[in-house]
Amino acid sequence: ADCRYTCHQECRSLIQLDCRRPGQWQSQLSPESTLLPPHSQNATQTVEEEKPEPPTVQEIKQKIEKYNAKVTNCLLMKLNDDGTYTGFIKVHLKLRRPVTVPAGIRPQSIYDALKEVNLAEMTDKRTSFYLPLDAIKQLHISSTTTVSEVIQGLLKKFMVVDNPQKFALFKEMRKDGQVLFQKLPLTEYPLYLRLLAGPDTDVLSFVLKENETGDVEWDAFSIPELQNFLMILDKEEKDKIQQVHRKYERFKQKLQQTLKEARGKPG
Repeated sequence: ADCRYTCHQECRSLIQLDCRRPGQWQSQLSPESTLLPPHSQNATQTVEEEKPEPPTVQEIKQKIEKYNAKVTNCLLMKLNDDGTYTGFIKVHLKLRRPVTVPAGIRPQSIYDALKEVNLAEMTDKRTSFYLPLDAIKQLHISSTTTVSEVIQGLLKKFMVVDNPQKFALFKEMRKDGQVLFQKLPLTEYPLYLRLLAGPDTDVLSFVLKENETGDVEWDAFSIPELQNFLMILDKEEKDKIQQVHRKYERFKQKLQQTLKEARGKPG
């Protein structure tokens, strides 16, 4: 609440912070406001109380039947004998920065996918390019597939070799004419969220974006990527300088033209 440290709810009992150091938080903190020590019984109980009970197989069956009744594109969910279920989700790719892919590699074929051939391992050469804005990828996943596995699966399909930690999966919701984004934890199950929301993507959709944590995690980038960033920043700086020069050059020309026209007039 005071030092703005962020952790998963289930990790809280494992975190130790000494926020009572001299400085800006000292006057605001009290012993009660710091996180509890590791393996604290109270912290564990709080997590358990806030964690909802998992649905029963019968409840899942009813939800799947209700979901499939609304499906219009044959992308149905299927309940398995062991209580798990499978279905489809669509993920919108809204990446503003370029991604790193192997250079000179052909697109992945169905044969490669079935044989789990990793084309990215066939060359050490890398190149960067921008994925099409708002590209959509449809995935067939299980109820046990986590957000982390969805991100890794998407990167593999596009042969992106960047660190998966650079990306995050968001759920996009529309409410009262506004578009709301919420970052999903890596342990969340996207197919269960799809089941609860129904098949209408206007109610809920998934978006892959850059993992904006507030601070850039430079350790996650390779040396060639950092050098590429410097090149991009240098180009943007030169473009900005040229824009400023052109702006004031036009302003200078207008002033000179105005002075020239005024010389022949009295006063």
